[in-house]
Amino acid sequence: MRARWLLTLAAGLWLAASARDAFDGWIDATVLPPLALTTSVEVRDRDGELLRAYTVSDGRWRLKVDLAAVDPRYIDMLLNYEDRRFRDHVGVDLRAMARALLQAARSGRVVSGGSTLTMQVARLLEEGTTGEMGGKLRQMRVALKLERELTKDEILSLYLLLAPFGGNLEGVRAASLSYFGKEPARLTPAEAALLVAIPQSPESRRPDRAADRAEAARDRVLDRAVRFGLIDKEEARAALTETVPGLRKSFPAVAPHLADRARKADPTAQEHLLTIDKDLQQRLETLAAAVVGARGSQLQIAIVVADHRSGEILASVGSSGFQDEKRQGFVDMTQALRSPGSTLKPLVYALAFDEGLAHPETVIDDKPMSFGNYAPQNFDRQYRGEIRLREALQLSLNIPVVALTDALGPAKLISAMGKAGMGYRIPGDQPGLAVSLGGVGVSLQDMVQLYAALARGGVSLPLIWRRDGARSEGARVVSEVAAWQVGDILAGLAPPPGAPSNRLAYKTGTSYGYRDAWAIGYDGQYVIGVWMGRADGTPVPGAFGADVAAPVLFQAFSRLQPALVPQPPAPPATLLVSNRQLPPPLQRFRPRNAAFAGINAPKVDFPPDGAEVELLRSGLKVKVSGGTAPFTWLIDGAPMAVGSSERETILALSGTGFVTLSVIDAEGRSARSRVRLW
Repeated sequence: MRARWLLTLAAGLWLAASARDAFDGWIDATVLPPLALTTSVEVRDRDGELLRAYTVSDGRWRLKVDLAAVDPRYIDMLLNYEDRRFRDHVGVDLRAMARALLQAARSGRVVSGGSTLTMQVARLLEEGTTGEMGGKLRQMRVALKLERELTKDEILSLYLLLAPFGGNLEGVRAASLSYFGKEPARLTPAEAALLVAIPQSPESRRPDRAADRAEAARDRVLDRAVRFGLIDKEEARAALTETVPGLRKSFPAVAPHLADRARKADPTAQEHLLTIDKDLQQRLETLAAAVVGARGSQLQIAIVVADHRSGEILASVGSSGFQDEKRQGFVDMTQALRSPGSTLKPLVYALAFDEGLAHPETVIDDKPMSFGNYAPQNFDRQYRGEIRLREALQLSLNIPVVALTDALGPAKLISAMGKAGMGYRIPGDQPGLAVSLGGVGVSLQDMVQLYAALARGGVSLPLIWRRDGARSEGARVVSEVAAWQVGDILAGLAPPPGAPSNRLAYKTGTSYGYRDAWAIGYDGQYVIGVWMGRADGTPVPGAFGADVAAPVLFQAFSRLQPALVPQPPAPPATLLVSNRQLPPPLQRFRPRNAAFAGINAPKVDFPPDGAEVELLRSGLKVKVSGGTAPFTWLIDGAPMAVGSSERETILALSGTGFVTLSVIDAEGRSARSRVRLW
């Protein structure tokens, strides 16, 4: 008898082991649905704040979620309400299922569910049904497999990513952003309870369609949280008074043009990190919308803000409203090629100062002039006669800047634009004198980059808008002295009516036919560019840069923190004198036919352009041929020897590095040489 009992026991154990092994094999053979789920592409600012998100391919919002970035109280309420033994079971909770069956048998209806969170994740992964027996068995099988392959936190994270919240909302982040307008890191008890309740019946409990049912379900979650000590009665009473949100909020769409540009540049990236400051960007988007709101249905605006010390773009407003069809708000006007009007004039002046052709106190004739077949006129069709270059730039006169461009040669202006990292389009591909008056197509972002170079002492630094963007020093566009001189002139411009007198260096411009109104300015750290016009390029009668764009520029600067950073002092080599104290060749500007014509023009014989020269203790030996004595020698625009009758001389220098050597003869003709001293 005993032997038979032992044999029966052994057979039973063998059968149990075989069944267990078969069950394990059945579970191990389970093919899991894909666990690498597509999530919404996200664009973030310099501090990690969400700027914009995009739906996944089927139009659903499914945002990547980090368990550590979700309010712990929500997690506690979720587990307490949905699956109290989540941390202990193996994917299927037999006790919960038995309880559910017993309650259903007693009451004749479903009182509680037996599904675990893991089973719910299995259903969500496969988008399966909840009530059919076959579906339940499949969920149990997948849940058991998930528990073997993943940790509890990984399973919980899948639930937080996939839980349905009504409509096209999936996951707790999408729901929190849509219903509360915030990330789920810090939720009130009422908000946490609502997010626990909705997924049980996502369509019938949508707050935006059935606020009463959503509120009733939320209150049941709060009641259970009190009974299990997750919140106290006072917190619950306060939570019950909170209103359930009746409308969905729009997902963040800050800097939409730049976000689209980032996604186009790297279509496979799930996350794009930009240099944008979200708060500043939102303030300027609000400003842009307010500025054009009362100015007709087609006027448009664009604003770019950059830190010229680092080269980072802090704000990029492509239009006053991304979805404004009448204003073609979808067009990114920071990238559109438009005529810059007079905003290129400061570069012309800086090049002239750098070449030794002129000084801010040099006198120039503002009178009718012809340059071949080209006869420019001032904007107001008036003439001032003899005027200092400082005043000519501040008044934005056309004739003086064309005369300077003629002396420099338009190719030098185009070359300087290239050194500044600017893209441009020249009508007919042949640069003429009209380039200095806006006869070239450039973008607002590139104009901001040019002014950033002036603000940085004449050295360009390519602007970047991605946090992983390459930061590399650009080329020298003009000397430090010339850059400071132009900035000092622009800082002397009177501000628009009502704006603070803060010596902001700025310049306005209006393109031909009133198609574009510009204002670009900088202080010791920031540079801001404003463009206004119509996206289709049609004229805006009466739209002057000084009248419409300049006030916006000053308003934009007022939204920076700090509001204004002082500009640096003049470089040591700067010649700060009156016109009478200038060397004679610099006291009056001579046009090209005087400055460059004739076979006797001066030439720097030593050191030749591009040479590397050892700097002796006595200084730098220089030699000039041609020209008429006396000669004036300049280093980087600063006079070093004035009225020298000798063709060879020694310039007292102490520093090494690259310098621009210029010589001007008694007739105002000049020559230059760029050398490296060591």
